[in-house]
Amino acid sequence: MIHIHEKTLQDLEFPTVLQQVSELCITALGNEAALRIAPYKTKATLEFQLQLTNEYVASFYNDNRIPNHGFETITKELQLLHIENTFLEVHSLKKIVSISLTVNTLVSFLEKFKDYYPNLHHFAAPIEVTKVLIEKIDAIVDRFGDIKNNASTTLYDLRQSINRIKGKINQSFASALNMYHNLDYLDDIRESVVDNKRVLAVKAMYRRKVKGAIMGGSKTGSIVYIEPETTLQYTRELNNLEYEEQEEVIRILKEVTDFMRPFLTLLKDYQTFLIAIDVISAKAKYAKAMNAILPELAEDRSMLLRDAYHPLLYLANSAEKKKTFPQTLALKQDSRIIVISGPNAGGKSITLKTVGLLQVMIQSGMLIPVHERSKVCLFDRILSDIGDNQSIENHLSTYSYRLKQMNYFLKKCNKNTLFLIDEFGTGSDPELGGALAETFLEEFYNREAFGIITTHYSNLKILATELPNMINANMLFNERTLEPMFKLIVGQAGSSFTFEVAQKNGIPYSLINRAKKKIERSKVRFDATIAKLQKERSRLEKTGQSLKENEKKKSEEADKLEEINAKVQRKLESYQELYDSNQRLIYLGQKVNDIAERYFDNHKKKELLLELFKVVQIENSKRKRVSAKQKRAQKAKEEQVKKDAEKKVEVIRKKKKDAKKKAAEAPAKPKPILKIGDRVRMHDGKAIGSIDSIEKNKAIVNYGIFTTNVTLDLLELVEAKN
Repeated sequence: MIHIHEKTLQDLEFPTVLQQVSELCITALGNEAALRIAPYKTKATLEFQLQLTNEYVASFYNDNRIPNHGFETITKELQLLHIENTFLEVHSLKKIVSISLTVNTLVSFLEKFKDYYPNLHHFAAPIEVTKVLIEKIDAIVDRFGDIKNNASTTLYDLRQSINRIKGKINQSFASALNMYHNLDYLDDIRESVVDNKRVLAVKAMYRRKVKGAIMGGSKTGSIVYIEPETTLQYTRELNNLEYEEQEEVIRILKEVTDFMRPFLTLLKDYQTFLIAIDVISAKAKYAKAMNAILPELAEDRSMLLRDAYHPLLYLANSAEKKKTFPQTLALKQDSRIIVISGPNAGGKSITLKTVGLLQVMIQSGMLIPVHERSKVCLFDRILSDIGDNQSIENHLSTYSYRLKQMNYFLKKCNKNTLFLIDEFGTGSDPELGGALAETFLEEFYNREAFGIITTHYSNLKILATELPNMINANMLFNERTLEPMFKLIVGQAGSSFTFEVAQKNGIPYSLINRAKKKIERSKVRFDATIAKLQKERSRLEKTGQSLKENEKKKSEEADKLEEINAKVQRKLESYQELYDSNQRLIYLGQKVNDIAERYFDNHKKKELLLELFKVVQIENSKRKRVSAKQKRAQKAKEEQVKKDAEKKVEVIRKKKKDAKKKAAEAPAKPKPILKIGDRVRMHDGKAIGSIDSIEKNKAIVNYGIFTTNVTLDLLELVEAKN
């Protein structure tokens, strides 16, 4: 039987997770149910709930999206169905129709897609799909929420009578309106409505001349509202009919309500089912928001969390677009207790809480943000001692409170327990508190419990080194800047960097030296050795990363060379084919030429045809027979090659055209002014000459052997005369 104490859930901030999950529910009852999520008591129930959530997450990524499960609460309706002689209003009946339709749609969908959602189908299978309630209510209630005229014969007759009376009222009122209007007894507005009745707007001076019941007057007193006497008798008859109509409606509603009472259990099941689906849906949405998965559930007592994120930290950082650092650690039989050490603010407590919160979440049927190759196991009990441990209400000091906690741990701790203790041993004299903490840790170890602790105590780090099934771990720090790197390194204790951090924060070096002299030299050396080892590990990590990057680059270069080599090989093969084809054509040409020469000499036509036929037969024997389909395929291939070539040519032409266009659009360089003596040449020529004279946009250019008369626009300057 699994039991996790409420204090542990509070320590690990599980209620905050539930609050976030509840906000993803779409119904009020679902929201309340999500806040009550707790670790499941049995493994079988837990595994089933995990599969339900996992299948719902899968529905977000395939084409078979699960239908909407929203519904209006019918709790009050269920209570009324318990009480005899009560009846449900039309609005309540509409809610029951809605919830029935929703459940029917969901259950039918899960039946249809049971191969996709086997566990959800199994979960929904006991729910009965029936249209009896829907048909019964639809028979008496229309889509506007009114009772239908044909709900009963009596109601139909009553409403027919009501309509006739209303017609008579309107007719008699119109008659009175016309009569008194002609007598000029009415105000300009002529009529109004009071208490849902049409009344005449009579001028105050004529109120005694109009027969009828006074229903009121205007604020100024100039108008008196009178219901004509001719309509009064019809109005009384209408009131009686409307009362009878209301009585008949209540009778019909009671009859429908009585019909539904035997279905009370089914309606409860409907609501319970939709609440559960709402909670499963919210868990799935929460999982999707942080890329959570269902890891492997190990049968043995072992756990491997790869790239595990703290859910609350991950979601908060994602909202602010900040990076969250994942952690990787394992707990198994030969390393069942991890002692995490290192400086404060390095992430020790977050790592501890990450493991605890993920364990509580998985045992509450929720998916967790870890790598897909992770695996988890289940614990019967999770014990925690995290955060501020002062108890103001009980007037206990931190140390007294922690001793009470340790006493509770000693009562409950066994091989099926996971314990999480932050800053183990603090709150008392370091020497005595450390010794007591060491004794407690040995006791937990002997009971084969699993656990993670954080500490600064050297004796606990040494104990983890000495005991075979306990290991040290530390949070990596940058050795130069002493900034945390938020990366857990398992297998080595961490230095607290006490003096280094103090020096970085401006504490005078002389004071730090005095402090070092006040403590045992062996402790300083031990801490210094750990710090040195951490620095060495950090350097090795960087070197390893650099080697990996170089290896990746070399691998990429090798792939490129291999690709180039393959291209060269393909080109060589195509050239060889081309060469062989050309050689064959040359040989055929020579053959035909020899035959032609012999025919030229002897003019023997028959011999010529025989020789040519032999040549054709020999060539055809070398060819492979190709079917019409293969010929078409070959032709299509050739056409495709031709099209591709044409496309490439078109692209090249377009590029050249664009280049020319850009060159044409580019601002032209200013043409130099040519003078006598300048060395020039023609735009499209290479010969260089000098200008002897310039006259009317033309120049005489002397090339040494001859002179020529050239337009200045056709000349370009080679060298200007000094």
